Amino acid sequence: MTATETTATPTRTLLILGASGDLTGRLLLPGLAQLLATGRHPDLVVVGAGHEAWTDQQWSERVHAATEKALTASDDAGQAALRRLRTEAAYRQTDVTAPGALASLIGSLTPPVAVYFALPPSITEKACSLLSHEDLPAGTRLVLEKPFGTGEQSAEALNAILRRLVPEQQVFRVDHFLGKGTVLNILGLRFANRVLEPVWNRDHIEKVEIVFDEDLALEGRAGYYDTAGALRDMVQSHLLHVLALIALDAPAALHERDLRDAVSTVLRSARVPHPYTESTRRARYTAGSIGERPVPDYAAEPGVDPARGTETLAEVEVRVDSWRWAGVPFVLRSGKGLGRKRKEAVVTFRPVPHLPVGFLGSDAPTRLRVGFGPDTLQLEVDVNGPGDVLTLNRVTLDADLNAPDLLPYGEVLDGVLEGDPLLSVRGDTAEDCWRVIDPVLAAWAAGDVPLEEYTAGSTGPAAWETSRSGDTDGEDG
Repeated sequence: MTATETTATPTRTLLILGASGDLTGRLLLPGLAQLLATGRHPDLVVVGAGHEAWTDQQWSERVHAATEKALTASDDAGQAALRRLRTEAAYRQTDVTAPGALASLIGSLTPPVAVYFALPPSITEKACSLLSHEDLPAGTRLVLEKPFGTGEQSAEALNAILRRLVPEQQVFRVDHFLGKGTVLNILGLRFANRVLEPVWNRDHIEKVEIVFDEDLALEGRAGYYDTAGALRDMVQSHLLHVLALIALDAPAALHERDLRDAVSTVLRSARVPHPYTESTRRARYTAGSIGERPVPDYAAEPGVDPARGTETLAEVEVRVDSWRWAGVPFVLRSGKGLGRKRKEAVVTFRPVPHLPVGFLGSDAPTRLRVGFGPDTLQLEVDVNGPGDVLTLNRVTLDADLNAPDLLPYGEVLDGVLEGDPLLSVRGDTAEDCWRVIDPVLAAWAAGDVPLEEYTAGSTGPAAWETSRSGDTDGEDG
């Protein structure tokens, strides 16, 4: 059988390319460990592969370190599964850019195989281009990390390569930022509450802000980050997808086709308006401190080329040209080296048309905050009292949303191994994300938008409105 022949057989082998890299050790293996500890996928064989000539001992040490936390928290069955992983997981030295090397490795494994490309986009594209349809056993699933490609043309070219290898349903473009719990929490909030849906439109909503501020600096990732920057790394890769979930119309069912169709419809309507000097901002951190930790100037970080002008903080205003959202700005912001973690979407409602004369105090807009990791819900409203009942006071109604039982990468891998593409980014959507962002990247590369500065440990450039907002809540604990 070939890769396009359908099969109900669950994935038997998980092949991780880039097994010696940071992503595998820090996120993939811990997520896999937690997944296997639940008893799911008991017969899975795990094989790591990388360019480095690792010994069995080096690979064993990586697997042991990544599974230690899950092992401690597991029951007897979970511990048995993790000990099997520690004993049986194998490492193969492979240059995936060498003709025939990856095909030979895949052919030596027990099918069906899920091939996880924990590699830079350019290496992934090269490796896929060397494969043929006949190289892949039946049911092979290809798993690619975002960013998917390096631009719209690159994404289109990679999609063309993948289409000749396997069907779209067997391509998993993963977005770990949007785990299953987070996606369903947003959709449940949107469509299970009648009080929200009638006001979820341009007539009642003034603006939407989607923010992912990190208090981490480079943390040794200059090799990747200095060629990507905040706009590619987070806004294109993750925040546009959050925008789509907030803005989409109700799908008929929580089926991958219905949901991904709805997401695609939003992103086809999205654009960053001209002029970019008003709709976009970029900045880079200078030396400072985050808590007690000193942070050097970004341009002085090891591995950074200051001449690239890489931004560590990006902000863009996106417009969705649809009946529901015409005229509503979606402000997307993400950055590193900031003084606090802030991961949330903030929906600001329009002011009331008339406040009866006689009320005192501040009449502030109603805001709905949806926090990510942990997933939380906060509704900020004005109420009377305490004390003088004519004086309006701000109160916040808080709730914790349901937390998933798996780490984000555990959820991603569970979907891959089960063959469920619900959380996978479809090919046309991946291209549309680049279509929205590519013109901004070109304008920034041409110097049309100035590169501002902010002190590491601050909230960003003081002139930015988003640097002054969110002072009360919305931090990631």
